[in-house]
Amino acid sequence: MTSMRRRRIGALAAGAAMIAAAVVLVVFLAGQSNGSNATGPTGGGSTPGSSPTSPPPPPTCPLTGEVAKNSRVPNRPILAVKVENLPAARPQTGLSWADIIYEEPVEANITRFIALYQCTDASRVEPVRSARFTDADVLSQFGQAAIAYSGGVPKVQDSLEGAGLVVISASKYPDAFTRDPAREAPHNLYTSTKALYRLVGDRAGGPPEPFFQYTDGSPKGKKTGGIHLPFSTYSDVYWRWNASTKRYLRWHGDVPHTYSDGTQVSAANVVVQVVDVKMTDVHDVNGVASPEVVATGHGTAYVFRGGKMVKGTWVRESKDDRTKYLDAKGHEIKLLPGNTWVELFPSNLPLSVLPS
Repeated sequence: MTSMRRRRIGALAAGAAMIAAAVVLVVFLAGQSNGSNATGPTGGGSTPGSSPTSPPPPPTCPLTGEVAKNSRVPNRPILAVKVENLPAARPQTGLSWADIIYEEPVEANITRFIALYQCTDASRVEPVRSARFTDADVLSQFGQAAIAYSGGVPKVQDSLEGAGLVVISASKYPDAFTRDPAREAPHNLYTSTKALYRLVGDRAGGPPEPFFQYTDGSPKGKKTGGIHLPFSTYSDVYWRWNASTKRYLRWHGDVPHTYSDGTQVSAANVVVQVVDVKMTDVHDVNGVASPEVVATGHGTAYVFRGGKMVKGTWVRESKDDRTKYLDAKGHEIKLLPGNTWVELFPSNLPLSVLPS
């Protein structure tokens, strides 16, 4: 009697197991037919070609395409600093930490730099000089940003504020700037990005959108040795490709352009934007008219990275638009991750591409 009861119980258990298995199979097949995932919409299921255990890509700096330090992009806007480039201003300090540097023509075809910082701090930036009309035109494409400079005529300062920039001048915030007694004035004013960011506070936005597109692969283009940009005898700029460092090195004529620590100025990418220049009604102390770059419209562009050059077109419809650098097919030219120098080179001056 006991043996028969055990056999009946075993049979009932086996039947229940078969029924449960059938129900599971039906549910699974129904899920497959509906294209759903057994883990549910938030269950972390994988999609074809991906691994459920693959970590997300690390965050990259928006102005360089490089992996951010400590896998964290600082929650702060772009900070631009105006830096002088007369021979008396060299060697400069702090430009090596900038993400992007614009070189702009000013009076008498000499040049000044707009150094853009976001992902990395510079403990010292020197020498800081005055602003120009071109600064507002360039920076307006970066959204809410800040600019630091020594001073400027009222019309220039009005243009900066009109562009929605957080304006930090040495005349208004003298405590953020210091004079270097080892250098001759006015080429001796310096500051730091941390001091400037404290003044920016929450008056501007967070990180900007990525500005360029990047590739980790071998870039396309024609092999060249670099480019010669004769702004003037004071700024006779050469960028020469260095295969051993895989970077472009900067020269003034046959003299290396060096920082205050002795290292030569270098760039992962050099973008030459050929621009028209118009004269304004503002004059310097010598009575020379102050120029302004025409930063909207379109023109010729030369993009150098990885020892190769692509000749294309730059396009910017309005001051609120981002400048795009396009190849002959209309595709945006990709850069290599790293710092970039953008040369705003006047269209009335000759330039020459260096042989490889």
